[in-house]
Amino acid sequence: MRIFLAEDEQDLNAIIVQKLTEDGYSVDHCFDGRTAIDILSCTEYDAVILDIMMPKADGFTVLRALRGMGKTTPVLFLTAKDAVSDRVKGLDSGANDYLVKPFSFEELSARLRAMMRGSFGVTDNVLHIADLSLDCTSHRVMRGEKEIILSAKEYAMLEYFMYNQGRVLSREMIEDHVWNFDYEGGTNVVDVYISYLRKKIDDGYDKKLIHTVRGRGYIMREEI
Repeated sequence: MRIFLAEDEQDLNAIIVQKLTEDGYSVDHCFDGRTAIDILSCTEYDAVILDIMMPKADGFTVLRALRGMGKTTPVLFLTAKDAVSDRVKGLDSGANDYLVKPFSFEELSARLRAMMRGSFGVTDNVLHIADLSLDCTSHRVMRGEKEIILSAKEYAMLEYFMYNQGRVLSREMIEDHVWNFDYEGGTNVVDVYISYLRKKIDDGYDKKLIHTVRGRGYIMREEI
């Protein structure tokens, strides 16, 4: 899944990017509100983290711009202000959640998972299809009684598929949600990783879960 972070404290920005990357997310980031608006106007994300007090445009301005684009991407505000009035203003401005500095990364990660569950209409932190399960907290993947070991990118791709079960995903959609701006790989990278996933979750099983939709992309579904 792909996350966008706008935080002007450079050390904190770097730490959050590192932690989220270690947690399996693809992360794009910037340090001011004007750049955040420019990036958000041309790129889709699964969640957005905004500091409120930023140069050039504050978090409230960035959020208004995002909602003005018609985008419903879940947004988490970060701020040093913990007054009730500030929290109310943030939520009433269209934010989905609010986290006061200093915070633990574990709490940030949990709040991100909760926001994304809500945006995909999912209520459980463990995703299921047929006998395949993916635990978004522990990153443990099981097919029946067998644990499946995935690389970070394989896990990110599988998570994106499982959040979008029954939906045809184009190669461009998969690439946009699994890789960030820094990616400079080949044009067939999605097909390569689809092959990796199929070998790990479908090979040896009668019931295949990842299917090719000719001319459109791929879909994860249980076929009877």
